[in-house]
Amino acid sequence: MASPSAPADNPEGTGLAIAAEALFLVNLLALPGLAFAALAWLWWRHGGTAPLLARQHLQQTFWVSAWGGLLIVTLSAGFIALGGLNWEWTWVAVILYFTCVHSALVVGGIVGLASAMAGQPWRFPLIGPRLPRA
Repeated sequence: MASPSAPADNPEGTGLAIAAEALFLVNLLALPGLAFAALAWLWWRHGGTAPLLARQHLQQTFWVSAWGGLLIVTLSAGFIALGGLNWEWTWVAVILYFTCVHSALVVGGIVGLASAMAGQPWRFPLIGPRLPRA
């Protein structure tokens, strides 16, 4: 019987893939910005040389963090610019949009982390870049 850490159970790059997904979730839930900087460093350092599984997860988490953050900030600012700070429906729209998008990213991050732990690739729906091939 193989041990849980045997190479057959954990494809090459699993640890780095798990780290990328964990940093993605930490960026969303605990340390925004700081965790993104760590994720960007990992992607810059290992993105071109990592095993395929790790590369896929690094690419997904980096770009979805970048696009997700840009969308949340830009569209929230757009709602405020269109409605003004004093209109209550502006805040309803901003909070509702932020909550829905943020929640969707967290759920996607959880699925991504589970996929990384299982040694499988993961592509975020809609805003996730295509998976790199070997």
